Amino acid sequence: MNYSRYKLEWEELSSPWIKESREGRNPTRKGLLDKPMIQECREVKGMKILDCGCGEGRFCRILSEAGAKYVLGLDSCEPMINAANEVKYLNVEYRVADVQRLDFIEDETFDVAVSYLNQCDLIDFRKNNKEVYRILRSGGRFLVANLHPMRSAVGRWHVNSEKEKAHVVLDNYFDESERRWKMLGVDFTNFHRTLSSYVNSFIMTGFTLARIIEPTVDEEQLKVWPELSDEVRVPNFIIYSLVK
Repeated sequence: MNYSRYKLEWEELSSPWIKESREGRNPTRKGLLDKPMIQECREVKGMKILDCGCGEGRFCRILSEAGAKYVLGLDSCEPMINAANEVKYLNVEYRVADVQRLDFIEDETFDVAVSYLNQCDLIDFRKNNKEVYRILRSGGRFLVANLHPMRSAVGRWHVNSEKEKAHVVLDNYFDESERRWKMLGVDFTNFHRTLSSYVNSFIMTGFTLARIIEPTVDEEQLKVWPELSDEVRVPNFIIYSLVK
């Protein structure tokens, strides 16, 4: 696999990503995923939390404002971490690191860990599972938000002759390989895995699967976030709520 290409893609994406996170509407996260992710974290007041793939630190700041005692945000993209450090929160620390290898963190030192649309970008998500399991205390929670496997397989809409979205194309589902997309104008790579690959990895690592959430929106949410109308028809994302 071309590790250097993935790194360069994230570096190219970092500038528009930071701008969208801080100035844009960012409907997918703010309108769809933030609420269930916070809810599944449960009571974070006084907790030590690890954010795997923190980007420019947006969700770390949300966790801090919710009362977390300490938040450590990790990302392998240095420009993202540099941007995160521009916004100072006393109880939030950032570090350039590969979340597939957390040997600098001692066993059983965190209460909660989150992976907010990060495992779909990892070459080996199973290593991340094992490392997070190790650093969590007994009873600790791991929240994984991911692309839904039915969308990461192909995920494009089939448009009919009337220029209407007829249905989503699902194909090559069992081909677990990289997928190429365009995000914020940048050609980008992430990885498709089946639902069973994710769930079985969580279970084999030792986690208990507490809940699976397929986020959607109701009529009231659509009044605020009309660009999320597709979410009523198909699940773009999935959240795994795991307990050690």
